Amino acid sequence: MRYDITLKSAPVMPNLGKGLDFVKLALTQISPDMREPIASALFDAAAAQMSGCEFLYPDLTWKEPCGMMDALCANSAGGKGQLGGYVEAMMRASRLHDETELRKLVEWQRAIKSKAANKEKPTRPDVSFWFPPSDVTNPAFIQNAMACEQQGGHSQYFNMPEVEMADKMCGGHKQVTQTIRNIYDKQRAGALRATADGVTGNPILRVCMNISCTPGEARNFFKRDLFNGTLGRIAFAYKARGNRNGKIPRQGKYDEDFLAKLDEYIIRLQACKGRFTIKPLNKLADQLANDMATLADLTDDDVLWDMSKRAIVNAWKKGCVLYILNEQNWTRAMSDFVEWLVYFDLWSKNQIFGDLLKDGDTSTIEAQKGGPKNMLSDLPDHFNEAQLEALRASMDKPKEGTNRQLRVWVSRGFITYCPQTGLYSKTEKYLNRGK
Repeated sequence: MRYDITLKSAPVMPNLGKGLDFVKLALTQISPDMREPIASALFDAAAAQMSGCEFLYPDLTWKEPCGMMDALCANSAGGKGQLGGYVEAMMRASRLHDETELRKLVEWQRAIKSKAANKEKPTRPDVSFWFPPSDVTNPAFIQNAMACEQQGGHSQYFNMPEVEMADKMCGGHKQVTQTIRNIYDKQRAGALRATADGVTGNPILRVCMNISCTPGEARNFFKRDLFNGTLGRIAFAYKARGNRNGKIPRQGKYDEDFLAKLDEYIIRLQACKGRFTIKPLNKLADQLANDMATLADLTDDDVLWDMSKRAIVNAWKKGCVLYILNEQNWTRAMSDFVEWLVYFDLWSKNQIFGDLLKDGDTSTIEAQKGGPKNMLSDLPDHFNEAQLEALRASMDKPKEGTNRQLRVWVSRGFITYCPQTGLYSKTEKYLNRGK
């Protein structure tokens, strides 16, 4: 494990080496203080350019790049709005497409109004919007999903500057969980709808989405959905409040030179068709699964373990996009970046929701205190069973789990036991794990 998500400071993004030219290009337009959180949020708009392609996950299921949902979380005026400039640059072709589709719809509406009541009305044209407004209503969202499915399975992309906008799109807050589940798993909308044209409306939801929010908004919005899988399906990128340095962050201009370079990558995404197996990425996913099991054992945290499974899938999908952006080549630097995405997601959730995951209160300061803790790091290099038992008691963990935890740590090679002294000792493997 290269990163420690139990620390207050964020996992540091690795050097953007070979194969990460797209990320480096996009981040040239972002102020330095926002580059790490926005680096994690770049891929939703990119994945929305892809249709007609699938990638083989290590569990032998084929996954499309759609279903990505990223939440960019920072305090008010923290720089979240910089994502919008990148999104508009990435979605220019979608904007032009939607303007053409909108003109068809407006002309049809005019034709409807011009026809007398006893005249046959023209049929509604087949239109689909790839970059709908963020305040879309649920009926419009479902109708557009149907149109996108009928016209080749293109993804809808949403950039929501407020997390509460998801309520409107989903048809109310009670429906948010089911809608997010269906988006993530590329399922159908799940409900037939009665319209003037008959019973219709159960399309496959191919959606990519960015959400911007403050920590308080995120906690309030997701507080009832912490343990049902909703939180794990959304990758979080958190920027902590910075120092008061009195300097206004600078961002880029998105000039013609930048847009020309960006278009080269967009063409690669749009041309991607077929099925792909990325063996080094899948090997990395298997490694990360083992690392997450180790981390869950060190913290004795089942909630962390559950969330980590989808954190790996979220990062793996971004790796698939990187593979296409890098002309179907894989590099070690790309592996390092994908690995960092997993830990940054889990660290961000710990910073925002840590105490709520432990049934705490509503302050983000308490959240940062209440997340998973590496219990072995809180013990001396040589310790006995009673010391671990006391540490577990201080963390409200049951005494009965002490023996099992010790067995797991021994099995993983983190500690050894000396029968003569009755002491457990940390191994070199554990002490050098981050080197």
